[in-house]
Amino acid sequence: MSDEKSYSTNKLGYLLKEEHLMLRETIRSFAEKEVKPLAEKVDEESYFPKETFKKLGEMGFLGLPIPEEYGGAGLDTLSYAITVEELGRVCGSTGLSYAAHVSLGTTPFYLFGNEAQKKKFLPKLSSGEWLGAWALTEPGAGSDAAGQKTTATLDGDEYVINGAKTFITNALYADSFIIMAMTDKAKGNRGISAFAFEKGTPGFKIGKTENKMGMRGSPTSQIIFDDCRISKENILGQEGEGFIQALKTLDGGRISIASLALGIAQGAFDAALKYSTEREQFNSSISGFQSIQNHLANMAMEIHAARLMIYDCAWLKDNKIPYTKESAMAKLYASEVSSRVTNLAIQIYGGYGYIKEFPVERYLRDAKLTEIGEGTSEIQRLVIARNLIKEIS
Repeated sequence: MSDEKSYSTNKLGYLLKEEHLMLRETIRSFAEKEVKPLAEKVDEESYFPKETFKKLGEMGFLGLPIPEEYGGAGLDTLSYAITVEELGRVCGSTGLSYAAHVSLGTTPFYLFGNEAQKKKFLPKLSSGEWLGAWALTEPGAGSDAAGQKTTATLDGDEYVINGAKTFITNALYADSFIIMAMTDKAKGNRGISAFAFEKGTPGFKIGKTENKMGMRGSPTSQIIFDDCRISKENILGQEGEGFIQALKTLDGGRISIASLALGIAQGAFDAALKYSTEREQFNSSISGFQSIQNHLANMAMEIHAARLMIYDCAWLKDNKIPYTKESAMAKLYASEVSSRVTNLAIQIYGGYGYIKEFPVERYLRDAKLTEIGEGTSEIQRLVIARNLIKEIS
């Protein structure tokens, strides 16, 4: 196992089986040896580490929750959450692109695709031959999915797609896409359908790639459709099922983002804890100061609580127990914990924490995205409240 220590991650024996601990050792060792050395370059140069994803595919991690019959590893949601956490602990950008590929770009094919679509897309996505992306958000429609303007009009045996999507993770390097488009505007959310297509389809192009505050090595781009024609066989499920598919996809995706937020928080905490024992002021390490100890205690407590929420939610999903409310809770809490912990990590570093030579300023910038992506904190509170009210109605 890697010599790099990380507080508390192997102390949840009643939740983690031996295979989970072995998987954590494997992915942590990979993250330390292969991902961490590139993290500064990934951030500074907005560099997408294709070599990392090739290796993750060869190791079976890109299809982690996909059944073996479709080229995946057939592992559970907890294994997937641990993997996202460990990648995020050393590089938020790599963790984000990995999570978007698995939970958004790959899993919907298994959940909603027909047998032909599964056999066509899943083996390539699971092996790392292809990278996946998923597109819902538009320039004028974020949380308001019914406000989207991208349309898909049936013309004979083809759908003609027009419109644009924005903030699409991995789009710049993706080989396959799942997109949402309106097939019947009069039906609102019930008029949204999901479509699969490949890179290079005529009428489809990549637009602007954003220059972001954080997660700089995980490309976020606009995609544009101009009379883009795809076969009607490329629809996932039936017309009008896209919005329900999106909600189910986002439920699982929130476990991903929560795990990513947790990993970022853990990485920042590990660095701050180590630094506090090495930094001396007034002839003593600052770890002996009560104010620093208070920070460390609060950070560790909130990280531990977030991990329990995420692992519990993963257990619910694996046991086919409804988890919409719990995934929103886990994503909300873990993302806000991540922002608090990374901010305190900089405080512990003092002036050095504000300098790019040290990693904690990157952790802080990366953490902020987790409060926005796959539903803002405000939307998570709305989801939680609505489910609470529904439970007693």
